[in-house]
Amino acid sequence: MSTDTLVTLAGRTVLACAPDGPRICGGDDATDVIGAALGHGVELVVLPVRRLAVEFFTLRTGVAGEVVQKFANYRLRLVVLGDIAGHVTRSTTLRDFVVEADRGGQLWFVDTLAALEERLRVETLRQDAGGR
Repeated sequence: MSTDTLVTLAGRTVLACAPDGPRICGGDDATDVIGAALGHGVELVVLPVRRLAVEFFTLRTGVAGEVVQKFANYRLRLVVLGDIAGHVTRSTTLRDFVVEADRGGQLWFVDTLAALEERLRVETLRQDAGGR
């Protein structure tokens, strides 16, 4: 099993979780990841999509809300990394959730670390310009 690593993207240090780490099936399962993030002093956690239980992508289960809220309670931003097209094509509710999440700053869905780095770069430029 590989380990979580600290990665610098667009001048920010983020915790990149290992793809083969423990599966996140609810808020309690996120506790170790949150502890690691807080221990490293980062504000953003990158979690590979394969670490999330399939229930995360079925919104009526409440798993996504529980996990995202847990990160928000600790003032941590969450990025789900990887291809979620299969999940999104099966659920318009999930598609709408992803679109709304990507408009905000608490939860993002990105395909690659390069895409995340670009989003962070744009976010920094907007903040430096005094906008959002």
